[in-house]
Amino acid sequence: MTAHYVHGYGEREAQRLQDQARTLTELLHSDTAYPEGSSVLEAGCGIGAQTVTLASKSPGACITSVDISEASLAAARKAVESADLSNVTFSRADIFELPFAPRSFDHVFVCFVLEHLARPADALEALRGVLKPGGTITVIEGDHGSAYFHPDSGHARKAIECLVTLQARAGGDAAIGRRLYPLLGEAGFEGVQVSPRMVYADASKPERMEGFTRLTFTAMVEAVREPALVAGLISAGEFDRGIADLYRAAEEDGVFCYTFFKARAVH
Repeated sequence: MTAHYVHGYGEREAQRLQDQARTLTELLHSDTAYPEGSSVLEAGCGIGAQTVTLASKSPGACITSVDISEASLAAARKAVESADLSNVTFSRADIFELPFAPRSFDHVFVCFVLEHLARPADALEALRGVLKPGGTITVIEGDHGSAYFHPDSGHARKAIECLVTLQARAGGDAAIGRRLYPLLGEAGFEGVQVSPRMVYADASKPERMEGFTRLTFTAMVEAVREPALVAGLISAGEFDRGIADLYRAAEEDGVFCYTFFKARAVH
């Protein structure tokens, strides 16, 4: 039902997720807010990197955050407690076997989850089942095919492709952002609206060069070095050159660009 999480669950990945959330808060969540008293299901909360933002921006909403990993839930609880937030409850649950009655929630929020699922349309259909008629779903996903940079590098693109291939072999889709519109329609949602959210980083935006180019994207690709070598996808020298070239794009004359996709639809 669920694809292998290709990025792993170690401390380094947890830090990367926190760096990503901090860097992209305004870009991804400037228009994410729920009315006071509304019930919101966050499906696949992970370590709570997005949960803190979600709860902070909608202090009057009642948020239920679920994940399949107990370790991730423990980290999410700690993150919410550290942020002194009291409007979130946590529960261990599989998206495909949600322990909630039909029509339990006013809204559903899903961020960086579908890319790791072998059956994303089925997951969306399951989430639609616990959403009240007229309720909304918000989905945010990336698309690794949207990454480009200067100086360009075939080695860097080959290193990125290793991550894409490993994720595909695990049952996921690293380019799922471009599929959100048809996936939501296939799952029975209406009024689908998709908004591209571009991350652009150059020396005039040092916080993005550091927070996204280095600490989020390049760190994500770099983390699959060993699995890529074991799978025979690339040589060690080629991979290391590719990572060096991605870091090169974060230098004074470098440029990096990547697009996320944010979709909203109605039951």
